[in-house]
Amino acid sequence: MPRTHDMRHPVPDGYRVKGVSTLRDMQTGEAKIQWQKTEIDRERQQELIQASIDAMMEEVVALPPIPEPALNFNSDLCSIIPMGDPHFGLYVHGKETMGDDFNLKIAERNLCGAVDYLVSQSPASERCIIINLGDFYHADNSQGTTTKGTYQDMDSRIGEVIQVGVSAIRQCIKSALERHKVVEVICAIGNHDEVLALALSVLLANVYENDPRVITHSEPTWRHYLVHGKVLIGVTHGNRTKDPDLMAIMAHEKPKEWGDSLHRYWYRGHLHHDKKTEFTGGIVEQFRTLAPSDAYSASHGYLAGSDMKLIVHHKEYGEVARSTCSVQMLKDLRLG
Repeated sequence: MPRTHDMRHPVPDGYRVKGVSTLRDMQTGEAKIQWQKTEIDRERQQELIQASIDAMMEEVVALPPIPEPALNFNSDLCSIIPMGDPHFGLYVHGKETMGDDFNLKIAERNLCGAVDYLVSQSPASERCIIINLGDFYHADNSQGTTTKGTYQDMDSRIGEVIQVGVSAIRQCIKSALERHKVVEVICAIGNHDEVLALALSVLLANVYENDPRVITHSEPTWRHYLVHGKVLIGVTHGNRTKDPDLMAIMAHEKPKEWGDSLHRYWYRGHLHHDKKTEFTGGIVEQFRTLAPSDAYSASHGYLAGSDMKLIVHHKEYGEVARSTCSVQMLKDLRLG
């Protein structure tokens, strides 16, 4: 009798088979025991997560449109506010880390204060783009771990963390709408918050679906792209790609936009340090976070300054101006 290696039991949705071992009767060839080696099918699980999020958000009530301010908008300019790794939910005890305290209240105060200040420094660009560079949330579940299960120092319960984070980013959008005609929002997927990042994007898309002045980029992808005239900008968290490869990735994924552009940039987060490197084809810039180093980072000497930036692009000339708001400025100006 010929022997087959067919599986006797299907694996759960979201998993895939790595291998099958079957113990068979030597005389009849009948399968007696079977072992199935499985692993997580991350692509399929991402699809299932996205479907669940879409279903949950169907009942979210959309906000009414916010009136446009009476300003003379400059259509040549685009103001961009990159948010480097906000880490809502992180708890830091300053005496332990020899730095600043940090908790949910401080995270909200600093983020909203910094965006409000940077918007006040921005020209009346017709277009403003708020870019959450990933790790908006410090943990991805009620167990207080990252998506892959690394335990984090958490402040408060996950429900409150989600609520305060949503309230903060809505306030940031409101501030930007007071200075710009159209506000776009990107929430990059981080290594801390793969699921909640997707949920935040879909939530904002539903909340602002009736407001033509708010555009949300809610595609469930690890990379996003923006075009402003001859400017092409890529957005990613930075944990899954190497900086020297990003320009080639951009050219492959957006060949037409690459060919039409003269000024190309990648904005990324993840490592919490200021770093700006020019590669063949364009510039890759890494941004700081407003959050201080946590206990783990401080103990290993992974230290960096804390600030947020506003970058202004001209559709013909690329970057033409920038402003910086540090945590110390927020303290001195009592904005945070």
